[in-house]
Amino acid sequence: MNPNPPDSAGPVAAAQLADLAAASRILAAQGVMDAFGHVSMRHPAAPGRYLLACSKAPALVTAEDIIEYDLDSNPCNANGRNSFLERYIHGEIYRARPDVLSVVHSHSPSVVPFGLVNVNMQAMFHNAAFVAAGVPVFDIREKFGATDMLVGNAQKGVALAAVMAGKDIVLMRAHGSVACGPSLASAVFRAVYLEVNARIQHWTVALGRGAPMSTMAALDAEEGRLADAVNQGASLRAWDLWRAQIRAEQNW
Repeated sequence: MNPNPPDSAGPVAAAQLADLAAASRILAAQGVMDAFGHVSMRHPAAPGRYLLACSKAPALVTAEDIIEYDLDSNPCNANGRNSFLERYIHGEIYRARPDVLSVVHSHSPSVVPFGLVNVNMQAMFHNAAFVAAGVPVFDIREKFGATDMLVGNAQKGVALAAVMAGKDIVLMRAHGSVACGPSLASAVFRAVYLEVNARIQHWTVALGRGAPMSTMAALDAEEGRLADAVNQGASLRAWDLWRAQIRAEQNW
């Protein structure tokens, strides 16, 4: 335990902490996370801090589990709670991307194959328009050789953020993916529809077996840009629905 933790940037409204906990449970309910994965948000009053649950299954997270971190991913108020080993994903993306206010890391099963083969993920429908901007793949072995596949330190987090660069999605070879957004609702929306988009692309390839990939009528870059601008507002409709479902189904 760090005997000199960084100072807190100050309290966060209870409703915002509850929303972050709800985001974790939503991602589990939507099949994006299982016992693993995590979602964070930048501290609303301090760009140099972020909020992330302690190391816990996503479906069990409550507002009381949220820990504040600095961008070096040192906890400010762990109070004996364990941190996720891969919290550096969040800290280094927030450091590299001032525009990002929320980060989701998951291992959603339909997405994983796209980090294993030389097939680009494409935007198959309007809800996944953000995919049309491009989806880079982070291969941890290119810089670090054989590893445990986890982004377990700052150096690996920096390398991941560099591969992601200005995109909102990055795949992680033989591991999972990261989805980012300008709000918590947007990042959750993108994580959910990244998984849905991956399933649709698998089905589309199977349906058109034998046809060249170039004939797939996916969204082009400009269509993706235009549709994603609309989706920034539409993501709130999905967020309101999913949050209400979680509260009703789990009496929470």
